[in-house]
Amino acid sequence: MFSLKGKIAVVSGASSGLGQQMAMAFARQGANLVILARRMERLEEFKPKLEKAGAKEVLPIKCDVTSSEDINNAAKETEKKFGRVDILLNCAGSSKDKGVLDMTDEEWDFTIATDETSVFKMTRAFANIMKKNNYGRIINIASMYGLVGNTEIHTIAYHTSKGAVVNFTRAVAAELATSGITCNAICPGYFETELTKEVLDTPRFQEFAKIHVPMERYGKPGELDAAAIFLASEEASYVTGLIMPVDGGYTAI
Repeated sequence: MFSLKGKIAVVSGASSGLGQQMAMAFARQGANLVILARRMERLEEFKPKLEKAGAKEVLPIKCDVTSSEDINNAAKETEKKFGRVDILLNCAGSSKDKGVLDMTDEEWDFTIATDETSVFKMTRAFANIMKKNNYGRIINIASMYGLVGNTEIHTIAYHTSKGAVVNFTRAVAAELATSGITCNAICPGYFETELTKEVLDTPRFQEFAKIHVPMERYGKPGELDAAAIFLASEEASYVTGLIMPVDGGYTAI
């Protein structure tokens, strides 16, 4: 079960962090990878690692997920090479962290464009390819902050964008259910990445996590892999519209 051998998986945000981790998980299951990010040199460095892990073919494409032109070109290039798309993992994202009283229009617009609108644009482009083959698995990386507020970090635009991704996932799941395409979301808790390392390494935040995360720790590298592999698999054919927290129990209390 859960083999992805021969499947074509597109992963955005694949130059670092969770995107790299889950792309590697797909490679180990035998998927062919299309890896997208703005930093092409990072993708080129990552390509041989994916091949060594088990991906027969890896196609790196430079892509800014806030650019419709970049996304549409990436979709065309992917279809030209592979003829289809089986899996789409929307993982690219970034955020400007401010509270509602202090956030500027520019900071708000940046976060919404990167974390919310990009998911719409990516899904539109690649789901149109999936529909031609009546098969697809769309996985959106939201956040536990898309399900709840928090008292430690003021990040109103991030909460808003990830909450939108959660309900976008449900709406796409309903719309594409008869097209052989599922759409689900993973809501990670605290995982260390390039974007989160500075905050998570502080003693204050480590103490906060011990109090508010039932497992009393951050997520470890690889602990999102099982969720992504399951949702990407053929076996998950009757699972759509699922919002899956992987957060050590944070949203359970």
